[in-house]
Amino acid sequence: MKYLVAILVPLLLVLQYALWFGDGGVLELWRLKQSISAQLKENDKLRERNAALEGEVRDLKKGLEALEERARSEMGMIGQDETFFQIVDETR
Repeated sequence: MKYLVAILVPLLLVLQYALWFGDGGVLELWRLKQSISAQLKENDKLRERNAALEGEVRDLKKGLEALEERARSEMGMIGQDETFFQIVDETR
């Protein structure tokens, strides 16, 4: 009986080590789940960004309003019958 216990205890310890720390063990599984969770969050952010960009492209292709808005905000362009006013902050 003592010999059986002496053989089974080390065998149990080796198997437990392989289960927890070995290739495909519990710790690796936990790390992979964390990695998958982080990647899914990143994918959601990128999906939202892509949807916004797709909407912007659709607006630019569809009409001139989005194009005009972009020209005004990014390039400082003004319309033909408009007057440009620049407000200077004097507190600086």
